[in-house]
Amino acid sequence: MELVELTPLSGALVGLPGVDGLSTEQRKRLTIAVELVANPSIVFMDEPTSGLDARAAAIVMRTVRNIVNTGRTIVCTIHQPSIDIFESFDELLFMKRGGELIYAGPLGPKSSELISYFEAIEGVPKIRSGYNPATWMLEVTSTVEENRLGVDFAEVYRKSSLYQYNQELVERLSIPTSNSKELHFPTKYSRSPFEQFLTCLWKQNLSYWRNPQYTAVRFFYTFFISLMLGTICWRFGAH
Repeated sequence: MELVELTPLSGALVGLPGVDGLSTEQRKRLTIAVELVANPSIVFMDEPTSGLDARAAAIVMRTVRNIVNTGRTIVCTIHQPSIDIFESFDELLFMKRGGELIYAGPLGPKSSELISYFEAIEGVPKIRSGYNPATWMLEVTSTVEENRLGVDFAEVYRKSSLYQYNQELVERLSIPTSNSKELHFPTKYSRSPFEQFLTCLWKQNLSYWRNPQYTAVRFFYTFFISLMLGTICWRFGAH
């Protein structure tokens, strides 16, 4: 709860989207928190900032950065990020249309390594001061720019020293260390069926009593229907 900055909302109802309860940005952070309960070493996120305004997107990405700082790895797809959001990433996997890889490596401070890589390609225009590196890299690697420069950025990457380094890194990390062991779990679930039953029962209890309006309406309908049926069937079978 502290990691995803949801401690002030610990007793809140999730509610219905667009009606009541948590906002869209808070729901996204809650979804991330639910996945973190299993303590994964790698988290995959698909466009965590989609549908959010600039402030909400910044809050979500701050949460993502907090998670990374705990030692976990986050693999994330993102569209049209702002400068601040883009520079919160450590490494970039960049593909052009068709799925061909044209960059895979560190961003560097203020995206310096990414910018240096593409500016080193002959004909690629320099980035303007204060310009968003994410927008710039999309512009200079577009199909129109490839045709204008007469280059294939995927082929340029395959011939680069960065590509050779990545290949060597993959080969080195593909070989397990001598003292490594295969993963083994003694049971399928971390808790017994009885403990799972008690947890779900307590969760359901909290869900009811955190929503007194819903509970009151159910009590009213139960009482009213019981009274109505009791009146209709009064003294049935007495004779």
